[in-house]
Amino acid sequence: MAAGDHDRHQATDGRTTGGHSTLIQGRYRLHELIGRGGMGEVWRALDESLGRRVAVKCLKPLAPATDAGLNRVLQERFRREARVAAALQHRGITVVHDFGEHDGVLFLVMELLDGRNLLQVLDDARRHPLPLPDISDIAEQVASALAYTHDQGIVHRDLKPANIIRLADGAVKICDFGIARLGHDIGFTSRLTGTGVAMGTPHYMSPEQIGGSGEVDHRSDLYSLGCVLYELSTGAPPFDLGDAWSILVGHRDTAPEPPRGKRPELPGELERLILDLLAKDPDDRPQNAADVCGRLKAMRAAAGATAAVRLLPPAELPPWARTLTTGSAAASTRTQLTGPPPRHELTGAWSTRAAAGTADPETLAELADRHAEGIDLARVGNWRQAYDLHTAVAAARDRAQGADHPDTLASRHEAAYCLTRLGRTEEALRLYAYVAEARGRALGPDHPDTLAARHEAAYALGRLGRHLEAHQEYAAVLAARERTVGADHPDTLQCKHNLAFNLGQLGRAEEAHTMAVAVAEARARVLGAEHAETLVTRFEVGYSLGRAGRWAEALDHHREVAQTRARVLGADHPDTLAARYETGICLGRLGRSAEALDLYEELVEARTRTAGSTDAETLRARHALGVNLGRLGHWERALAEARDVAAVRERVLGPVHPDTLTSKREIAIGLGWLGRWSTALTVYHEVAEAREQVLGPAHPDTLTSRNDEAHCLEQLGRSAEARALWDRVAAQQQGAPQRL
Repeated sequence: MAAGDHDRHQATDGRTTGGHSTLIQGRYRLHELIGRGGMGEVWRALDESLGRRVAVKCLKPLAPATDAGLNRVLQERFRREARVAAALQHRGITVVHDFGEHDGVLFLVMELLDGRNLLQVLDDARRHPLPLPDISDIAEQVASALAYTHDQGIVHRDLKPANIIRLADGAVKICDFGIARLGHDIGFTSRLTGTGVAMGTPHYMSPEQIGGSGEVDHRSDLYSLGCVLYELSTGAPPFDLGDAWSILVGHRDTAPEPPRGKRPELPGELERLILDLLAKDPDDRPQNAADVCGRLKAMRAAAGATAAVRLLPPAELPPWARTLTTGSAAASTRTQLTGPPPRHELTGAWSTRAAAGTADPETLAELADRHAEGIDLARVGNWRQAYDLHTAVAAARDRAQGADHPDTLASRHEAAYCLTRLGRTEEALRLYAYVAEARGRALGPDHPDTLAARHEAAYALGRLGRHLEAHQEYAAVLAARERTVGADHPDTLQCKHNLAFNLGQLGRAEEAHTMAVAVAEARARVLGAEHAETLVTRFEVGYSLGRAGRWAEALDHHREVAQTRARVLGADHPDTLAARYETGICLGRLGRSAEALDLYEELVEARTRTAGSTDAETLRARHALGVNLGRLGHWERALAEARDVAAVRERVLGPVHPDTLTSKREIAIGLGWLGRWSTALTVYHEVAEAREQVLGPAHPDTLTSRNDEAHCLEQLGRSAEARALWDRVAAQQQGAPQRL
């Protein structure tokens, strides 16, 4: 959807009656009403001239008895929105394609956006605060867009959640410039405000907008941004009072309650920024949006320094894999080289084009800035945009500097990492292999950047289940790093850390545990006992102890890691919660299910508060909660929990995702314990069929489900069918290839 004033969905009306849709100016075919707000209606439409889907905003017709002056003001505001928005060209602002009048109705043609405005996002979350990473990401993108609009001399003057849209890929756009003011156009603003038409929304209006005595400039938008961030952080606006007048008086006269009073885990720096934005006097606020953006970037950089390890937690991998790390991270605004700088001054294969004079310094500087922008996009999770940008920069650097220039290969390396995060692992592997080969040729086989690309290729091999190949590549990289930078270098330890994980995947559990212990000890010595990377490896040591059945030792390990992370990172940090999750697993395995149940109830609440009810980790915690309810004999509650989790997973992940099927199996287990074997058989069969389709008939999970079916048949007295199914499972097991 595409316009900010569509606060709620509305049903279609007479414009699409009888199966015929309206055609505007012989070009724009209106198909579906997707929003309605104070000034207009928004339609999903097709631009038949260009064949593209667009959003068309039509000025809502007023009743004939409406004051003619008000009609003129609203029309002028609508025209103004078209002129203002069309003049703005920024990725954080909705694109306007066209403007016109049809049968006396003014219309605006905009890009059609796939997303939800922040009001809808909050409503979807039942007014729970958004996760902290989402708030930071949204805030930074909105501040960047405001910095641009303010530089153009434009003040939005109605910034609110309904006018900020978050797209499916995470990008954020501001829309609805209907009451925007140009900095040089004071007379027009006076004519508009003199009509008595409401110029803003009470919950988000600045004190100077309310009082009417002070000049309204770009700092009014910053106040509104503070209101929006307060609401995203706490679930309610700063002055959520009973009527519009009380709200306005609150903005004008009352200090807002500090947001951490409502949400204690909110970072202090973010609270200070919000309260600074909500200062009554514009002179006491940050003076421009660029400053706000800078403070947000600094917060993110500080958080990144605290949690320096790049974690990839795909839901389909076991908990051990959730701490597997890749090589060099896109953690700064410039590519970081871990060894000697590449020899840019030499006229090798990569420098011939630059030597020919085709790459001027300004072009190279611009490409460096675009490369840095791609890294920033990746840092906030906009992987698709980051990939597209890195690919474009790589192509431009190839033309300007050559295919084997270190800068070109750096952009291709980052593009490959984005592919990994987008789930396109095969493509990432091919690109990493290319970069590694090119770097080996241009920089040498032992150069840190060559080894970094080989490390990433090994990681991709592991993600693809090609663990023997991954082991061989990790071992080669490890030997080269030990030879060139030493056994205790952080890059060497990172490689050894991943090699330990891969050994576990190859079934070499004892070797994996021994290596993980050695890496943890080395990282503690080199980086410190409380460093994030040390704790990641200690986490893996605990997991390897669990795999070996040494649950009491694993419990002690995970508790220590959880306590240290809580002290260093905070009680609600994702890494802290991950260690607490494993603590619960150990408690359950030791028969201490009552303690595990209490822990998971706390964990579900924390995960829901920080990441949302549909987050994969929230659902994992709820699944574990249900398992322990069953262990304690609370089968009705366990069954209800399993059904809820399965329904959410099916909606979010799909019906055949491994996590969805695990939850459905838990439903069948609960039904069996309640004696409802016939219904349980139906669910077991559904899970078995899905697993066979996705994983194959000989996969261990498929065979487990077939055994579940056979057990159910036996309980129903259908022994012959049960024996036949067990025989089928035995035949599959005998014919299955041996796993390494």
